[in-house]
Amino acid sequence: MAPPAPPPSRVFAELDLAPSPEGRVGPAALPGREVHVSGSAELSARPDRARVSLRLGSRKEAAVAARSSVSRRLQYIAHTARLHGIPEENMTVTEDFSRVENTYQMEAEVCIIFSDFGKMQNVCNLLIEKLGTSVTINPPHFYHTPEAIDSLRRQVCVTAVGNTRRKAQEVCQLFGQALGKPLLIKEEETKEWGGHIDSHLSLSADSQTLQEKIQNATAYASCRVFAVFEIKGKENRRSKLP
Repeated sequence: MAPPAPPPSRVFAELDLAPSPEGRVGPAALPGREVHVSGSAELSARPDRARVSLRLGSRKEAAVAARSSVSRRLQYIAHTARLHGIPEENMTVTEDFSRVENTYQMEAEVCIIFSDFGKMQNVCNLLIEKLGTSVTINPPHFYHTPEAIDSLRRQVCVTAVGNTRRKAQEVCQLFGQALGKPLLIKEEETKEWGGHIDSHLSLSADSQTLQEKIQNATAYASCRVFAVFEIKGKENRRSKLP
């Protein structure tokens, strides 16, 4: 669950509208004329990766037969993945060969990482159709890459700064002033919740739909900033005499 919303941002502005020695307010910022503003933002990011694990095995009296049965299915899985544009570095195969009583047992696990979730569904559906019960496909594990989390952190900070600047600009316009350059921008608080990382296995129920799994793996971030801007008086435009 998302944390409670932060209290409404408070805006403090000290507007000194004293005229300049020439009897008018000039456009330049004067000492002590500042607007102090706090603002916040909250963003979310869906997972950008999914890892699917497939298990298959064979037990035969002859070692060659056990190896051959699993090998044929592994070749078909790799071929299907290549046809769907999955690079080889996104596939990992682990094999285990053992003797069980008077038979030979060959087991294999294939882990495939997808960045396109639609493509993931197509591959899994095709493998189920062609290989049937000879392959077990575990539910996908959705997660964020470090780059995706870093991008979310940057975006929420930049958005909070933009919201704060717009708020300061509206305050200045309310008093007929113009917003000057920033004097201070301070990130006061950041929060992150939700989401999964690659090494963290989700414990979501298998009965959840694909969209529910993606929603549960969505990451959230909030940021609150404090900023100080100069205040400039609006320039007086006098009509020129002919």
